[in-house]
Amino acid sequence: MEKEIKISLPLYKIAYSLCFVLGLSLVRGTAYTCEIGIALEAPMAILAAVFLSDTYVQEIAGKRWEVYYLYPLRKRVLSIIKRIGVQECYLLMLSIVGYACFWIFQKPAGSDIAQGVGSDQYLFWVYVMAAAVTINFWGILSNTIASLSGSMWAGVGGSLLLWICTNSQMGDRILGDFNVFSYTFRSLDKFGNSADFGWLYGKAVCIVLMALMLAPLPKILTMKMK
Repeated sequence: MEKEIKISLPLYKIAYSLCFVLGLSLVRGTAYTCEIGIALEAPMAILAAVFLSDTYVQEIAGKRWEVYYLYPLRKRVLSIIKRIGVQECYLLMLSIVGYACFWIFQKPAGSDIAQGVGSDQYLFWVYVMAAAVTINFWGILSNTIASLSGSMWAGVGGSLLLWICTNSQMGDRILGDFNVFSYTFRSLDKFGNSADFGWLYGKAVCIVLMALMLAPLPKILTMKMK
Protein backbone atom coordinates (compact mmCIF):
# COMPACT_ATOMS: atom_id res chain seq x y z
CA MET A 1 0.00 0.00 0.00
CA GLU A 2 2.90 2.36 0.68
CA LYS A 3 3.92 2.07 -2.97
CA GLU A 4 0.38 2.84 -4.14
CA ILE A 5 0.24 5.93 -1.93
CA LYS A 6 3.58 7.17 -3.28
CA ILE A 7 2.50 6.69 -6.91
CA SER A 8 -1.05 8.00 -6.43
CA LEU A 9 -0.06 11.13 -4.50
CA PRO A 10 3.00 12.69 -6.13
CA LEU A 11 4.12 16.03 -4.75
CA TYR A 12 2.77 18.04 -7.68
CA LYS A 13 -0.74 16.66 -7.11
CA ILE A 14 -0.63 17.45 -3.41
CA ALA A 15 0.73 20.92 -4.18
CA TYR A 16 -1.87 21.96 -6.75
CA SER A 17 -4.78 20.50 -4.78
CA LEU A 18 -3.72 22.29 -1.59
CA CYS A 19 -3.27 25.56 -3.48
CA PHE A 20 -6.69 25.10 -5.09
CA VAL A 21 -8.48 24.63 -1.76
CA LEU A 22 -6.50 27.36 -0.02
CA GLY A 23 -7.15 29.82 -2.84
CA LEU A 24 -10.84 28.96 -2.90
CA SER A 25 -11.19 29.58 0.83
CA LEU A 26 -9.54 32.99 0.42
CA VAL A 27 -11.50 34.32 -2.56
CA ARG A 28 -14.93 32.67 -2.19
CA GLY A 29 -16.92 34.73 0.28
CA THR A 30 -19.22 33.04 2.79
CA ALA A 31 -21.32 35.01 5.27
CA TYR A 32 -22.83 32.04 7.14
CA THR A 33 -21.64 28.55 8.01
CA CYS A 34 -24.39 26.99 5.90
CA GLU A 35 -22.71 28.48 2.81
CA ILE A 36 -19.38 26.69 3.31
CA GLY A 37 -20.58 23.36 1.96
CA ILE A 38 -22.23 25.08 -1.01
CA ALA A 39 -18.98 26.90 -1.77
CA LEU A 40 -16.96 23.67 -1.66
CA GLU A 41 -19.06 20.91 -3.23
CA ALA A 42 -18.88 21.84 -6.94
CA PRO A 43 -15.18 22.87 -6.91
CA MET A 44 -14.23 19.67 -5.07
CA ALA A 45 -16.16 17.69 -7.66
CA ILE A 46 -14.17 19.07 -10.59
CA LEU A 47 -10.94 18.74 -8.59
CA ALA A 48 -11.73 15.05 -8.07
CA ALA A 49 -12.37 14.61 -11.79
CA VAL A 50 -9.00 16.14 -12.68
CA PHE A 51 -7.17 14.40 -9.83
CA LEU A 52 -8.25 10.86 -10.77
CA SER A 53 -8.23 11.24 -14.54
CA ASP A 54 -4.65 9.99 -14.87
CA THR A 55 -4.92 7.00 -12.51
CA TYR A 56 -4.82 4.49 -15.36
CA VAL A 57 -1.95 6.18 -17.24
CA GLN A 58 0.29 6.93 -14.23
CA GLU A 59 2.66 4.08 -15.03
CA ILE A 60 3.16 5.31 -18.59
CA ALA A 61 3.70 8.90 -17.45
CA GLY A 62 6.13 7.71 -14.81
CA LYS A 63 8.01 5.56 -17.38
CA ARG A 64 7.40 2.43 -15.29
CA TRP A 65 5.06 0.68 -17.72
CA GLU A 66 7.56 -1.93 -18.95
CA VAL A 67 8.08 -3.23 -15.41
CA TYR A 68 4.41 -2.76 -14.53
CA TYR A 69 3.27 -5.03 -17.36
CA LEU A 70 5.43 -7.87 -16.04
CA TYR A 71 3.09 -8.20 -13.03
CA PRO A 72 0.15 -10.63 -13.19
CA LEU A 73 -2.99 -9.06 -14.68
CA ARG A 74 -5.01 -9.46 -11.48
CA LYS A 75 -2.34 -7.65 -9.47
CA ARG A 76 -2.34 -4.75 -11.93
CA VAL A 77 -6.13 -4.36 -11.72
CA LEU A 78 -6.07 -4.43 -7.92
CA SER A 79 -3.29 -1.86 -7.97
CA ILE A 80 -5.44 0.59 -9.96
CA ILE A 81 -8.41 0.06 -7.64
CA LYS A 82 -6.21 0.70 -4.60
CA ARG A 83 -4.93 3.91 -6.16
CA ILE A 84 -8.48 5.11 -6.73
CA GLY A 85 -9.24 4.48 -3.05
CA VAL A 86 -6.08 6.27 -1.89
CA GLN A 87 -6.84 9.36 -3.96
CA GLU A 88 -10.50 9.46 -2.91
CA CYS A 89 -9.53 9.29 0.78
CA TYR A 90 -6.99 12.08 0.31
CA LEU A 91 -9.53 14.32 -1.41
CA LEU A 92 -12.09 13.74 1.33
CA MET A 93 -9.55 14.75 3.97
CA LEU A 94 -8.65 17.76 1.82
CA SER A 95 -12.31 18.79 1.64
CA ILE A 96 -12.43 18.74 5.44
CA VAL A 97 -9.29 20.89 5.53
CA GLY A 98 -11.02 23.22 3.08
CA TYR A 99 -14.02 23.50 5.40
CA ALA A 100 -11.66 24.48 8.23
CA CYS A 101 -9.94 27.03 6.00
CA PHE A 102 -13.28 28.73 5.31
CA TRP A 103 -13.84 28.93 9.06
CA ILE A 104 -10.42 30.47 9.59
CA PHE A 105 -10.29 32.94 6.70
CA GLN A 106 -13.93 33.86 6.10
CA LYS A 107 -15.10 33.76 9.74
CA PRO A 108 -18.73 33.09 8.78
CA ALA A 109 -21.53 33.75 11.24
CA GLY A 110 -22.62 30.57 13.00
CA SER A 111 -26.14 29.31 13.63
CA ASP A 112 -25.62 28.08 17.20
CA ILE A 113 -27.33 31.14 18.67
CA ALA A 114 -30.45 30.59 16.60
CA GLN A 115 -30.68 26.82 16.78
CA GLY A 116 -28.85 25.86 19.94
CA VAL A 117 -25.49 24.20 20.56
CA GLY A 118 -24.66 21.62 17.94
CA SER A 119 -26.21 23.25 14.88
CA ASP A 120 -22.87 24.10 13.26
CA GLN A 121 -21.57 20.62 14.06
CA TYR A 122 -24.65 19.21 12.35
CA LEU A 123 -23.96 21.28 9.21
CA PHE A 124 -20.37 20.05 9.19
CA TRP A 125 -21.23 16.36 9.38
CA VAL A 126 -23.92 16.74 6.71
CA TYR A 127 -21.28 18.34 4.51
CA VAL A 128 -18.78 15.51 5.15
CA MET A 129 -21.39 12.93 4.14
CA ALA A 130 -22.33 14.84 0.99
CA ALA A 131 -18.69 15.53 0.09
CA ALA A 132 -17.76 11.85 0.44
CA VAL A 133 -20.42 10.87 -2.11
CA THR A 134 -19.66 13.78 -4.44
CA ILE A 135 -15.89 13.24 -4.50
CA ASN A 136 -16.22 9.50 -5.05
CA PHE A 137 -18.78 9.94 -7.83
CA TRP A 138 -16.80 12.48 -9.86
CA GLY A 139 -13.49 10.73 -9.34
CA ILE A 140 -14.86 7.37 -10.45
CA LEU A 141 -16.67 8.97 -13.40
CA SER A 142 -13.49 10.62 -14.66
CA ASN A 143 -11.42 7.46 -14.16
CA THR A 144 -14.00 5.30 -15.94
CA ILE A 145 -14.13 7.58 -18.98
CA ALA A 146 -10.33 7.81 -19.05
CA SER A 147 -9.98 4.03 -18.76
CA LEU A 148 -12.46 3.40 -21.59
CA SER A 149 -10.90 5.97 -23.90
CA GLY A 150 -7.28 5.52 -22.84
CA SER A 151 -6.98 9.30 -22.42
CA MET A 152 -6.98 11.33 -19.22
CA TRP A 153 -8.16 14.35 -21.22
CA ALA A 154 -11.28 12.48 -22.25
CA GLY A 155 -11.94 11.79 -18.57
CA VAL A 156 -11.53 15.46 -17.67
CA GLY A 157 -13.53 16.70 -20.68
CA GLY A 158 -16.43 14.28 -20.23
CA SER A 159 -16.66 15.04 -16.53
CA LEU A 160 -16.47 18.80 -17.15
CA LEU A 161 -19.33 18.60 -19.65
CA LEU A 162 -21.57 16.84 -17.12
CA TRP A 163 -20.39 19.21 -14.38
CA ILE A 164 -21.44 22.26 -16.41
CA CYS A 165 -24.85 20.76 -17.19
CA THR A 166 -25.68 19.68 -13.64
CA ASN A 167 -24.08 22.56 -11.74
CA SER A 168 -26.48 25.08 -13.26
CA GLN A 169 -29.92 26.53 -12.71
CA MET A 170 -31.10 24.58 -15.76
CA GLY A 171 -29.82 21.35 -14.26
CA ASP A 172 -31.53 22.16 -10.99
CA ARG A 173 -34.86 22.91 -12.72
CA ILE A 174 -34.79 19.74 -14.83
CA LEU A 175 -33.42 17.25 -12.30
CA GLY A 176 -34.55 18.81 -9.01
CA ASP A 177 -33.81 16.58 -6.02
CA PHE A 178 -32.30 13.97 -8.35
CA ASN A 179 -29.50 16.28 -9.47
CA VAL A 180 -26.03 15.05 -8.52
CA PHE A 181 -25.53 18.52 -7.01
CA SER A 182 -28.73 18.34 -4.98
CA TYR A 183 -26.79 19.24 -1.82
CA THR A 184 -25.68 22.54 -3.35
CA PHE A 185 -29.18 23.43 -4.55
CA ARG A 186 -31.03 22.22 -1.44
CA SER A 187 -33.58 24.48 0.27
CA LEU A 188 -32.41 26.22 3.45
CA ASP A 189 -34.43 28.00 6.08
CA LYS A 190 -33.48 31.42 7.42
CA PHE A 191 -31.06 29.86 9.92
CA GLY A 192 -29.19 27.96 7.23
CA ASN A 193 -30.50 24.52 8.18
CA SER A 194 -31.86 22.15 5.58
CA ALA A 195 -35.58 22.77 5.26
CA ASP A 196 -36.05 19.38 3.56
CA PHE A 197 -34.11 16.21 2.95
CA GLY A 198 -35.07 15.75 -0.68
CA TRP A 199 -31.43 16.40 -1.66
CA LEU A 200 -30.60 12.92 -0.36
CA TYR A 201 -32.24 11.53 -3.51
CA GLY A 202 -29.50 13.18 -5.57
CA LYS A 203 -26.82 11.51 -3.48
CA ALA A 204 -28.64 8.20 -3.83
CA VAL A 205 -28.47 8.68 -7.61
CA CYS A 206 -24.69 9.24 -7.29
CA ILE A 207 -24.31 6.02 -5.30
CA VAL A 208 -26.30 4.00 -7.85
CA LEU A 209 -24.29 5.44 -10.75
CA MET A 210 -21.04 4.71 -8.90
CA ALA A 211 -22.08 1.10 -8.45
CA LEU A 212 -22.89 0.85 -12.16
CA MET A 213 -19.45 2.24 -13.05
CA LEU A 214 -17.49 0.21 -10.51
CA ALA A 215 -19.08 -3.13 -11.42
CA PRO A 216 -17.52 -3.36 -14.92
CA LEU A 217 -14.33 -1.46 -14.00
CA PRO A 218 -12.20 -4.62 -13.41
CA LYS A 219 -13.25 -5.95 -16.82
CA ILE A 220 -12.54 -2.59 -18.47
CA LEU A 221 -9.08 -2.47 -16.94
CA THR A 222 -8.47 -6.11 -17.86
CA MET A 223 -9.29 -5.43 -21.52
CA LYS A 224 -7.06 -2.36 -21.62
CA MET A 225 -4.13 -4.09 -19.93
CA LYS A 226 -3.99 -7.18 -22.09
